[in-house]
Amino acid sequence: MSWNEPGGDKKDPWSGRGDQKGPPDLDEAIRSLQEKLSGFFGGGKEGDGSSSGIPPLKSLGFVVVGALALWGLSGFYIVDEGTHGVETRFGKYVATTQSGLNWHFPAPIERVNIVDVKQQRYIEVGYRSGGSDQALGSVPKEALMLTKDENIVDVRLAVQYQVKDAKDFVFNVVNPAATLKQVTESAQRGVVGSSKMDFVLTEGRSEIVAQIKKEIQDVMDNYKSGIQVTSVNLQDAQPPEQVQNAFEDAIKAREDQQRLINEAEAYSNDVVPKARGAAARKIQEAEGYKEQVIAQAEGESNRFSKLLTEYTKAPDVTRKRLYIESMESVLAETNTVMVDVKGSNNMLYLPLDKMIQHQPSIQQPNVPQSTAEQPAQTAVEAAQPAVRTSTRGRDARGR
Repeated sequence: MSWNEPGGDKKDPWSGRGDQKGPPDLDEAIRSLQEKLSGFFGGGKEGDGSSSGIPPLKSLGFVVVGALALWGLSGFYIVDEGTHGVETRFGKYVATTQSGLNWHFPAPIERVNIVDVKQQRYIEVGYRSGGSDQALGSVPKEALMLTKDENIVDVRLAVQYQVKDAKDFVFNVVNPAATLKQVTESAQRGVVGSSKMDFVLTEGRSEIVAQIKKEIQDVMDNYKSGIQVTSVNLQDAQPPEQVQNAFEDAIKAREDQQRLINEAEAYSNDVVPKARGAAARKIQEAEGYKEQVIAQAEGESNRFSKLLTEYTKAPDVTRKRLYIESMESVLAETNTVMVDVKGSNNMLYLPLDKMIQHQPSIQQPNVPQSTAEQPAQTAVEAAQPAVRTSTRGRDARGR
C-alpha cells in the first residue's frame, strides 16, 4: 500500500533514516565535500571544531609553481646531428634551430618540427622497386612517352634529393615528395618530347639527364620547396616490348656501320700520310729539276750573249770555232766505222740498225712533268734543232 493511504504510517520515501523527520541538509553535503578536499591539500580540523573546507593559499601556490615548472621543463628538446628544428608559435614560424639542446615554449604555445636535412631521399618515376633483390616493375602510365619523331619510348628515372631549407620544406609545400614526382614527370616528358628516339636511346642519355635535373631544380626553386636535387639517374630507356627485336637489329646495323667507318678511317690514316710524303718528295724533285733547267738555260743564254760579242769582233773565226765544237760534240757520241773501198770488189754491208742500238743513250732525270712544263720543254727542244740547222747553214755558206 502507498504511504498516504488510510492505515499507513504516513512516512514519505524521502524521509531520512533513523529519527530524522525531514530531507537531508544541503549544507551538510557541501561541508562534507569541503572536508575531503581540505584533507587532500593538507588541511585539517582545528581542535574539536569543524574545518572551513578552504585549502591554505601557501599549499595552493606550491602546486601551481610545481605545475608551471614541469610545464616549462617540457619545453626542452634535443636536435640530433644532421637535423634542424622548425619552431612555430600558434602555427606561425618563429625560428630554425640547429643540432643540440634547445628550448621553446611548451605546447600549446609553441611546437617543433624536426626535419632531417642530411638524409638522401629518392623518388621513382616509371617503375617501382620492391628491394635490391627484386626486379624492376614498370609503371606504363609514367614510363611511356612520345619523342620528337613520334616514337614511343619507355623511360625510367630515379631522383635523389635532400632538404636544403627546413622552413621552406615545412611551410611552402604540403606534400614535397608528391610535388617533386609530378614536376619530374613533367620535365621528363618535356625533354624527351623535344628529342629524337635514337638520341634518347643512344648517345644523348647524359645530356637528357642533365636537362631534366636542371628543369626540376628550377621549378622546385620557384615553388620555394626547400628541396635540393642531388642526382637524376636514368635507370632504363628502351623502346616498347613489341618493337624490341626490330630495334636491336637496327642497333646492330648501326654498330656495323660505325665499325666499318672506324676501319676506313684507320686505313685513311695509314695511306694518306704516305701519299702526302710521296707527293712532297715528287714536288721537291720537280723543284730541283726546275732550278737545274733554269740554271742551264741562263748559262746558255749568257754564253750566247758573250758569243755574240765575240762574233761581232771576228765572225769567221767565231763561226769556225762553233762548227768545230759542234762537230766535236756530235762525233763524240757516235761510233766511227772505217771502210776501205779501194782494195775490195765485194759488196759492202753495214749493220746500221745494230750499230745504232749499241750507241750510249743519254739518261734524263725521271721527273714527272706538269702540264704547264711539257709545252715549254717541247718548244725548247723544237727550237734547238732549228738553231743548229741555221748555224750549220751559215757555216756552209761561209765555206
